[in-house]
Amino acid sequence: MKIAFAATILGPLALALIASPYAVADDAGWYGGISAGESRAKIDDAKITADLLGGGFTTTSIIDDDRDTGYRLYGGYQFNKNLALEGGYFGLGRFGFAADTLPAGTLSGDIKLRGLNLDLVGTLPISEKFSLLGRVGMNYADARDSFSGTGLARVGNPSPSKRNSNYKYGLGLQYAFTESLAMRAEAERYRVNDAVSNKGDVDLVSLGLIYRFGRKAPAPAARAPAPVYVAATPEPAPAVKSPPPPPSPAPAPRFEKYTISATELLFAFDSAELRPPQAKLDEVATALNRNREIGNVVITGYTDRIGSTAYNQKLSERRAVSVKQYLSNKGVEADRMTAVGKGEANPLVDCTEKQRPTLIKCLEPNRRVEIEQITVERRVR
Repeated sequence: MKIAFAATILGPLALALIASPYAVADDAGWYGGISAGESRAKIDDAKITADLLGGGFTTTSIIDDDRDTGYRLYGGYQFNKNLALEGGYFGLGRFGFAADTLPAGTLSGDIKLRGLNLDLVGTLPISEKFSLLGRVGMNYADARDSFSGTGLARVGNPSPSKRNSNYKYGLGLQYAFTESLAMRAEAERYRVNDAVSNKGDVDLVSLGLIYRFGRKAPAPAARAPAPVYVAATPEPAPAVKSPPPPPSPAPAPRFEKYTISATELLFAFDSAELRPPQAKLDEVATALNRNREIGNVVITGYTDRIGSTAYNQKLSERRAVSVKQYLSNKGVEADRMTAVGKGEANPLVDCTEKQRPTLIKCLEPNRRVEIEQITVERRVR
């Protein structure tokens, strides 16, 4: 089996994904990474013993060297948040054995493995930062063997080598430090051929870093204009020698709706943690403390459409609770306020940008907290 077989299987699938109108998504983009860790080979002592017996030797002992350090250098393209195509170069290390025989002699052998791989990588987000990984693909390994013998144990070909294609697969866990930088812990199994017609498995457990290109933090939104208060119109002066007109009725209570940008005034992107100072919230707290008859203040949190529906619902609730806690710390009684989250509902804007940074920028008005039903009664003379 040659590397062409792997290209035959995975190549058309990769092209189909790239050509598909659904392939370009919010999380699409190129990335690269490096991983290193411990590799472990399964050395077939029974096969070695049988081969020596076929040559007229009885094996008295075998010592295996089945562990080494392995590494991977890789790059890939993320089609969406769940699927990527990844290729790379790997080195699995060097493994060997030493067998003592009767008639008296020693046979030693080792193998060095390195090559190329092409994998489909599936990603399943499980929280804001953590994701599960699964991969399946092909590896094209270069196996270089080395044999030596002492006493009556002799070898005919001391340095055989072979290249061949086989399958590989693995599982892992990923933690995102930022939009661009993440850490991966993975366990993989490589099926390989040695240079003397044997097959076996090599396991690699590694830890590494991955960097996604072209990711940028969202720019701050423009400051929202402050609420405009309209001055009351004074009563006209009474006519001379005319009875004064009856006093004007007090104006009806005025309902004001405070819409607060989560990106600019309250939260960093994908976060429910308030960032001081909060001048807008201080203004709301002052109004509520001066008008303690106001009750049933509804604090509603929203998110944009990036991320799963369940996750965005919880994020919107945490944002609303953060605002309620802030106002409570400013002296507003907690039983006068109700915090609710509506997730992705009621968007103010609808964006069709394809690149993630541009999409995040466009969707900023949707990441907000609204404080409703603040009623302030102002009496006009």
